[in-house]
Amino acid sequence: MGRAFVYVILGGGVAAGYAALEFAQRGTAPGELCIISEETVAPYERPALSKGFLLPEAPARLPSFHTCVGSNAQRLTPKWYKEQGIELVLGTRVKSADVKRKTLTTAAGETISYKTLIIATGARALKLEEFGVKGSDAENVCYLRNLADATRLVSIMQSFNGGNAVVIGGGYIGMECAAALVTNRIKVTMVFPEPHCMARLFTPKIADFYEAYYESRGVDFIKGTVLSSFENDSDGKVTAVILRDGTRVPTNMVVVGIGIRPNTSLFEGQLSIEKGGIKVNGRMQTSNASVYAVGDVASFPVKLFGSDIRRLEHVDSARKTARHAVSAIFAPEATSDFDYLPFFYSRVFTLSWQFYGENIGDAIHFGDFLAGRFGAYWINKGRIVGAFLEGGNREEYEAIANAVKLKMMAKDEAEVEKLGVEFASKVGLHQEIVNGLVLEKPLYAMHATAGIVVAISIAAFAYWYGRRRRRW
Repeated sequence: MGRAFVYVILGGGVAAGYAALEFAQRGTAPGELCIISEETVAPYERPALSKGFLLPEAPARLPSFHTCVGSNAQRLTPKWYKEQGIELVLGTRVKSADVKRKTLTTAAGETISYKTLIIATGARALKLEEFGVKGSDAENVCYLRNLADATRLVSIMQSFNGGNAVVIGGGYIGMECAAALVTNRIKVTMVFPEPHCMARLFTPKIADFYEAYYESRGVDFIKGTVLSSFENDSDGKVTAVILRDGTRVPTNMVVVGIGIRPNTSLFEGQLSIEKGGIKVNGRMQTSNASVYAVGDVASFPVKLFGSDIRRLEHVDSARKTARHAVSAIFAPEATSDFDYLPFFYSRVFTLSWQFYGENIGDAIHFGDFLAGRFGAYWINKGRIVGAFLEGGNREEYEAIANAVKLKMMAKDEAEVEKLGVEFASKVGLHQEIVNGLVLEKPLYAMHATAGIVVAISIAAFAYWYGRRRRRW
C-alpha cells in the first residue's frame, strides 16, 4: 500500500515551510503536495530554539514561530496546510529512497511516490561519541537541533535553581546557548579547542570583544582543550566534565554544540555529493532532474565566489534556496541561476551582529569597540569580499551588504578604516556593477551628461534646420 503525490518535500524544517508557501502561492492544487517529517509538528523557524525558546521570561512557543514569520510572511499553522490541501506526514522516518523509481519508503513500510522531490533533510547535531567520548546519553547532557531538544534543555534548566553548566563548543550554538543559560541565572563555563570563540568567522580582535562581554556576565572560558570524559553520580547524571588537559569542571548540566552533519545518507550513491552536501546547479536541481535539494543539505554554486560550490549552514540560505527551487520547478525557463549573497547573523544578550560574504583576505577593523559599535571589512585583491557589523541599524546593514555584493573597490585601507560604515554608504553610491565589473558612477554620469548635451544640440539643430527649410 502507498500514496502518490506530484510533489514531495522530504524534511520538515525551515526550508520545507518556505517551499510550501511558494507552492501555495503558485497555485498548487489540493492533494498534489506532501511534506514528510520526522518531527511531530509543522515546520517552524529553527533559530527561535536558541533564542526566544530558552528565555526565562515570555519564552517563544508554538504556534508563534511557525514558518514563515521569520521573513515577515504569514504564519503557516497546521490549519493553513489543511486549508491549502497540503498533506503533513509527521512523526515519520523515511528509511530508504529510490530516485530512479521515484519512491520513498517509510520505517513503517509505506511507499510514497512522487513526480518531483525536494530534499530538505537538513542536518543533524554531531555527537560526542563520534569523537570517542562516551556518556552523552546521560539525562543532563543536552544537544540543540529540534523542538524536542529545546524542550528537554528547558526542563533540565528549570530542574535546579542557579547552579553550573558546561557548554562544549564555541560556535553559534555554544555562544547562543551560553547567553540563554546566563539569562536563566546559571553559571556557565565554555570549553572549546580553538584559540577564540567563533573561530570560523571572527577575527581575534572581534572575538576578544565578545569574550570580554561574556566574561562580564559571569561566563568562564577554557580554550585550547577538549572534553575527555564525564564523572557521573549513582543515577547516571553528569556531575563533572574532565578535560584533556586534566582540568575537572563540576557541573549540573552539559550543553554540546560541536557542529552538524548534513543528512545525505539516503541519497549517497544515487546523487552527486560535494562539499559534504548534495550537489545542485543554480536552480537547486540535483544530478537527477526530478530531484532538488535545499537548505543545509545542498551544495550550490555561489556567483559571488565565481560559482564555487558551497554548502551554507544558515537559515537565510534555507529560506531562499527553498523558494528558488520551487520557482525553478514551476518556471524553469524564467528562473535564472540562484544569485545568493551569503549572510549570517546572531543576537545574544543586548548584542546583535550581521555578516555578509566571506572572510578571506585582509581584515580591516573599524568603529568603537568600547562602545559596542564596530565592524570589519575583508579585502581581497583590492575589493571588499566580506563585511561584519555589530550594533548597526537597518540602513547600515544594507550598506555593508551592498558593499560586498558590488565587491566594492577599497584601494586605500586607511580610508576604509577611518570611514567604517560610511565607506560603504558613501562610496557605494558612486559604484555600480555592469557585466560583472564595478564601475564608477561619476564616469557614467559624465558620459550621460555629455550624451544629453549632444542629443539636445542635435535636436536643436534639427529644429532650426527644419524651420529654415520651410522658409525656403
